[in-house]
Formats: sequence, structure tokens, C-alpha cells
Amino acid sequence: MKITDAAVFPYPNGDTSVRRFALEAAALGFDSLVAIDTPSATYGDVEVRSGVLFFDLPVRDIVNRVKRYRETDAVISVKAGDAGFNRAVIGMKGIHVLRALHDADKKGFDHVSARMAADNNVAVDIDLSVITKTRGIARQRAIARYRDILVLEQRFEFPLTLSTYARSVLDLRAVREFTGLCSLLDMDISLVEKALGGVGTVTTPPTPAVRVVA
Repeated sequence: MKITDAAVFPYPNGDTSVRRFALEAAALGFDSLVAIDTPSATYGDVEVRSGVLFFDLPVRDIVNRVKRYRETDAVISVKAGDAGFNRAVIGMKGIHVLRALHDADKKGFDHVSARMAADNNVAVDIDLSVITKTRGIARQRAIARYRDILVLEQRFEFPLTLSTYARSVLDLRAVREFTGLCSLLDMDISLVEKALGGVGTVTTPPTPAVRVVA
């Protein structure tokens, strides 16, 4: 699996070109990026995957929009909401990642949602920018929320992804920094490595069972 930063925002959503993001990511130890609202491309040794993020939309609108991307290689993600919304999108064919759970209702992701995410191979994203850019109570609340989610991950083993949400090349972090930040969430190295490969996990089609006919 490729080591992936699961969400960056190149120009015009940020101030850095996608090419500059890719070159810097390579220097920081990454093999790939998910670039929101950016076409897929390859720069040097780094694969840039097109990312789509739906937010502040009702479920019916998301259903219609997902259909446009289902046959593409885009990584499709949705910003989390309440429990009913999250279960609906987790169960939707074509959704890869559920994002911003640190900012959602505390009861929005429970054992039912966790089991559904595992069964449907939908990742929960951990946005590291809330650790690096927030302070005080907001930061403590986000860390506590992620720790709660990781308790569910230990039980149900749904996929995880890790993102910097970088809008500038200065917001990128090295792989070793990911490990250090994730230690604040009580993630061990093996789980961090698994999460860095999470985009590949949720976008790789399942291997069909081989039927032997005598």
C-alpha cells in the first residue's frame, strides 16, 4: 500500500500548486496524495489522486452526485453529520471516507456505524490539522473524540485514513511527524502504518472469490 496523505487542498482552494505539493510530499516520505477538486496526475514518484468532498448536503443529493464519480478513480468522501446521516452515507455504494467526525455530534458514530464502516469498507479519517492548529479546549475535545473512535476501531477494525488538510505546502508533515502526532491519540506504529495505507484499502476492489469447478 502507498503511504498517503488523504486530503490536501491545492490552488485555488489553497495557495500551493498540486505539483509543488507532490514534490514536497515526496521529500517528506509520501508515495501519494489525495488532492481535493484536482484531477489525478503523477509528479515524479508521487501519485496524486483526485479527491471529492461532499459537505452540507442532504443524503439524496449525495446519492445523485456520487453516481457521477462512481466509474472514476476519484476518492469520494463525505463530511460527517448526525447518526442517521452517517449511517446513510456509510451504507452508500461509492463512498470511501467519512471525514470530520471530531466536529460531528458525539453520538454520530457509535458501534452500529462502526460495524457498518467495517462491513462496507468505508474509512474514518483522522484530520491531523485539528491537533496542529487548534489549542485549548477545542484541541482536547478533538483528541478525546478521536480516542473514542479508535476504541471502536480496535473492536470493529474499520479502515482509517490520515490527513493534514494542507492548504499550503507549509502545512504538510513528514511521515515521522504523523507518527508523533498520532501518538497523542494513543495510536501505535502498526496502526499508523495501516492508516497511512488506508486510501488504498478502501479504493482497491475486493478480490473475487475463486470458484473451483471439478
